[in-house]
Amino acid sequence: MRVWAIGAMAALLTGLSACDRKPAEIPAETTTPAPAAASTSDLPDSPTLAAVKRRGRLNCGVHQGLVGFAYTDNRGQWRGFDVDFCRAMAAAIFGDPDAVRFVPLTAKERFAALSNGRVDVLWRNSSWTMSRDAGEGFVFAGINYYDGQGFLVRRSLNLASATELNGARVCVQNGSNAQANADDFFRSRGVAYRPVVLETEEAARDAYGREDCDAFSADISALAAARTVLSNPQEHVILSDVVSKEPLGPVVKPGDDRWTAVVRWTLNAVILAEELGVTRENAETLAKDSRDPRVRRLLGVEDDYGAMMGLSKTWALNAIGATGNYGEIFDRNLGSQSPLDLARGLNAQWNARPSGLIYGLPIR
Repeated sequence: MRVWAIGAMAALLTGLSACDRKPAEIPAETTTPAPAAASTSDLPDSPTLAAVKRRGRLNCGVHQGLVGFAYTDNRGQWRGFDVDFCRAMAAAIFGDPDAVRFVPLTAKERFAALSNGRVDVLWRNSSWTMSRDAGEGFVFAGINYYDGQGFLVRRSLNLASATELNGARVCVQNGSNAQANADDFFRSRGVAYRPVVLETEEAARDAYGREDCDAFSADISALAAARTVLSNPQEHVILSDVVSKEPLGPVVKPGDDRWTAVVRWTLNAVILAEELGVTRENAETLAKDSRDPRVRRLLGVEDDYGAMMGLSKTWALNAIGATGNYGEIFDRNLGSQSPLDLARGLNAQWNARPSGLIYGLPIR
């Protein structure tokens, strides 16, 4: 009992003493600056970026001809959704969107071209899958388009679903996931079908156009592109069935984290630009006048985030000024300003109404 009383008295005296003391001063809130360029000196340089800079251009692997994504126009100029991301990267690296060489690749040869250094990056409708990532070791730097596999059929067949294609001939492309996805879909539903496997997407489309098959199965965006070049597009319809998830994005070789960062953050810069209202037209003005710290960091006005990747402070400003933000790239190549006229759907911003899956990572 005595020990308890002594302890209680000591605690009381300590509390009274504390009341007599002045409270400690709380230091003023400080802003932690972004790491300076010097702090990146301990990180390994990117051999890929160094080679690109020595060469004076980016070698970008693209589809050999897919309307909306990568194709040459009547003047021989490359156009398309993926092409614009190649140009954005060239602008981020060199300040020049034309400092890029487009390397057209088939589905079968694309990953070999990346492995042997023929291209620095693939922007070529490539789905992020476990076998390509964990199995083959390729690095996906992000997702620039959420797609899914579907079926293109003649309207005259009056089909409501692909499950009605029992015994039908279905054209698919070799070297892609199309045949495996079609097999999974029909087998899980007990539907027999006959795959007609062609070497390229163009060959599969042409075979469908000649009626060598009853349906053409590929990514829905590719089907929309194929329909635009058929002799009578209105005679063909894309069925409502979506039989796979196809997260498409840029791919690089493993072992060069700084180069992966260049690809990843160029993609995220144009995505974030749309969310923040930064466009190709107003980017320069906002760089001078905006008081939004998120915009100022994005455009290189505050802190030097480009130094983390071996790029200039204005890397993102250059990319956005060259191609516009994600929404601008989508609209002119795939959306309302294009022959495909695809809805944003899953490729709408996360905070749009209705919302999608496009979500820019923060630059801070």
